[in-house]
Amino acid sequence: MIKSWTKEFDAEAISHHYDLSNEFYQQFLCENMLYTCAYYRDPEGDLAQAQMDKMDLVCRKLRLSPGEEYLDIGCGWGSLAIWAAKNYGVKATGVTLSIEQAKWGQEWVRREGLGDRCQIYHKDYRDLPEGQTYRKISAIGIIEHIGIANYAFYFGWVHNRLREGGLFLNHGITHTKFWKWTSQWEFLRRYIFPNGEMDNLSHIMDIIEREHWEILDVENLRLHYARTCHQWYDNLERNAGRIKEIVGERTYRIYRLWLVNSAECFYSGSLGLYQVLLQKHKIVREHHLPSTREDIYAPFFFGGD
Repeated sequence: MIKSWTKEFDAEAISHHYDLSNEFYQQFLCENMLYTCAYYRDPEGDLAQAQMDKMDLVCRKLRLSPGEEYLDIGCGWGSLAIWAAKNYGVKATGVTLSIEQAKWGQEWVRREGLGDRCQIYHKDYRDLPEGQTYRKISAIGIIEHIGIANYAFYFGWVHNRLREGGLFLNHGITHTKFWKWTSQWEFLRRYIFPNGEMDNLSHIMDIIEREHWEILDVENLRLHYARTCHQWYDNLERNAGRIKEIVGERTYRIYRLWLVNSAECFYSGSLGLYQVLLQKHKIVREHHLPSTREDIYAPFFFGGD
């Protein structure tokens, strides 16, 4: 377990990966520029549609409503924050440690004409103004970069930034409870994510409860991530020529091996992907959140069935 995470270390690690080249990521992601697990309503479905469905799934689970202050920690290229502002009317803030992602997101906000209700910042979430609170917060694919030793601080920080009764959706990769270090993880740490560290779900949930959260919902999307990695790999191979021109043969081969390995790990179950919906508990006689999942799934999404 690494215990030396600092803001400087995190910034360097994120820059190592995400500032590689926006054009490179365009070649194997879809037009939604999402670098996290998609959600396939159709098990054989299209990546772009599945990523839009994932954004709607997150927004629905958070029960986003017009005018709410919403924070997306580690917002990437701004996709989810922009989607939430555009389709749910929230006042969205996204923060990323990647300079290139922030520039992309800021330009995207400008093109969409959403400057009055969506802001993308190149900023560490820990440097957001003291006293700023939100009704809803998400962190999609961030816990893998936090460091296990820092989980209590992370979940405590989010808890303190939510208003009473507010919701937090944490979406992240896990490994099995009896995981052991292998050469695969040495490869991942050395060539892909210098600050990557994963934990088992039961330990994460224990820390969540210790930080005074109420756990509302847990969903395993492991097979969705297997297909996502598979489709990223297909895009990588389809655009291999251009990718090699952008980042070179070595980086192309590193990502090729990583995506193949990741897909297999998710298919086999050695890796998992969980969305955990949490609430900053508020003792009230009347509960305003639905008591079932039905509002999330039916009717499903904009222009849905």
